[in-house]
Amino acid sequence: MTHISWDLIVMQMIMGLALGSIFVLAASGLSIILGLMDVVNFAHGTFYMLGAYATYVVISYSGSFWVGVISALLLVAVLGGLVEVFTLKPLYGKDPLYPLLMTFGFSVAIPDLVKMIFGLIGKVVEYPPVLSGVLSAGPIYISKYRLFIILLTFFIMFSLMLFLKKSSLGMIIRAATRDKLMVNVLGIDTSRIWTIGFMIGVSLAALAGALAAPMVAAVPEMGIEMTVECFVVVVIGGLGSLGGAIFGGLLIGQIVSFVSLFAPEYTSVSIFCGMAAVLLWRPRGLFGEEGRV
Repeated sequence: MTHISWDLIVMQMIMGLALGSIFVLAASGLSIILGLMDVVNFAHGTFYMLGAYATYVVISYSGSFWVGVISALLLVAVLGGLVEVFTLKPLYGKDPLYPLLMTFGFSVAIPDLVKMIFGLIGKVVEYPPVLSGVLSAGPIYISKYRLFIILLTFFIMFSLMLFLKKSSLGMIIRAATRDKLMVNVLGIDTSRIWTIGFMIGVSLAALAGALAAPMVAAVPEMGIEMTVECFVVVVIGGLGSLGGAIFGGLLIGQIVSFVSLFAPEYTSVSIFCGMAAVLLWRPRGLFGEEGRV
């Protein structure tokens, strides 16, 4: 193996942070849905993919990357609310397999519909001009766009935690994740809270897809891989733990970044090895609560 310089290691760490930030956004949304609704959302990656395509479509008409990202987030949030109200809500209180099978059906049907509309060839989303190019710090070169993703993710996660801990609605959502019955007894409509929580969760996935689109292009199958990676991140961090999803996403980002540098053929399997190592040491995940299923 050739000599690996510290400059290269630092640049790989930054790339890992950018990739991990995408995982953090998507997995945090899945963690909210799991923790609040106990719904295993196999269609989570589908909303990630829809976020990428919505960004492409809006940019095609508006010419603005920022309008595309914001529109993608809002459009997918509304779609997620409609999906929850009309397809998942009637299944609550029944066999837990029903919502799982419903979301699995979405994960199969929606990508095929996207293929029919947009074709099999990926759609390229251009980088915003202001974020094109790189920044240099001596021998270290940092992509402006990747640095933007890291900083934006930090801001969004910080804002989300403040919302959940300080706002009335956020505290109700947190309470519902721990004891839904008690929240109902207090006269709060948990049905509405679940819809809001689902919309927040899928909008985070859509935002991740919108931000990833310039780096990977929008393709119908991109959601399948992201769904698997999100579940790996959530399992590593602990079911229903937002902090765990953040830490797990950053960890997986670093694993993928460095394995792709030293042994790229093992990149895909490395995340599962990381998950297995964590579960052998701590079966409930790094930040999971004792006894939570």
